[in-house]
Amino acid sequence: MWTLGLSAVSLGDVPSTNQMEGHQNMSFFEDIAAGLDSDGIESRVNGDTMFVPITSDLEIQFVEIDSLLPAANVYIAAANVDEDDDEFEAVLVSVVFSVEDAVAAVAKHVATDQVVTVLRDLLEGTDERIQDLEFFQDAVNANLVRAEVGQNSELQVLVEVEDGVPTATVNFIAIGESFEDLIDQAIEELWESDGDAVLSDEDRQRMFADLTSELEFVTDEVLDLGTFTDFDRLFDILSLADDQAEDWEAQLVPFEDEEFDEPDVYDLFVDDSEEDDDDLDDDEDDEDDDED
Repeated sequence: MWTLGLSAVSLGDVPSTNQMEGHQNMSFFEDIAAGLDSDGIESRVNGDTMFVPITSDLEIQFVEIDSLLPAANVYIAAANVDEDDDEFEAVLVSVVFSVEDAVAAVAKHVATDQVVTVLRDLLEGTDERIQDLEFFQDAVNANLVRAEVGQNSELQVLVEVEDGVPTATVNFIAIGESFEDLIDQAIEELWESDGDAVLSDEDRQRMFADLTSELEFVTDEVLDLGTFTDFDRLFDILSLADDQAEDWEAQLVPFEDEEFDEPDVYDLFVDDSEEDDDDLDDDEDDEDDDED
């Protein structure tokens, strides 16, 4: 479902250990290994290739292409596969020229794999805490999943990497009764079109763009449930949201701005000197009257 979007490269295109004999300068890989070890990530070296396991099924391979620069190609590959397997394929994803680049590349792919894992758990409902929620993937953003809750609301979970950290942002959205009316309107518009005519891509895009623009005014009752890096806690929050959905949507009632008067704000910059002078004059007049 989620792909790296890069063409596969056969291991036949990756320099083998035998082809790389003579390049035995291990300082680059040793420095990378030290950097990974400080982050608690294991690695192993075989010839001019470094293997870094990401999961039980996935690993990163660094293949040295220049020992002096230094430089190494970075591949994503299936783990525990025989190099002689003709069907084995690796994917070239980047090139690194320093230890910092290599460590950052590993951290990026580790975080990306965690994001994919969480999204898969949400879509497949693997955790019993969300077994009553049926998430589906957004048509535009693959990192966004939705689930219908309550009478007419939905949960939205956006899972992505922020500053190198896998993060989930959760929103509860009370859609409102007019949502179904807009959907019916779009369907009716489609059926009322000429039955023999075929809608062009431009017509479809226009119709859905109009619908989307109208939905922006309908789905603005949003309850922010927070951002989480602890995914175990995320599932607890989603379970609670499912239980509270009907109560929340009953309380998220749109209100008209004109029904609420703006509070009076005291202007701190008003010049009160004239009023003070008037008060002083009144006090002096009172004193004169007392003397008389």
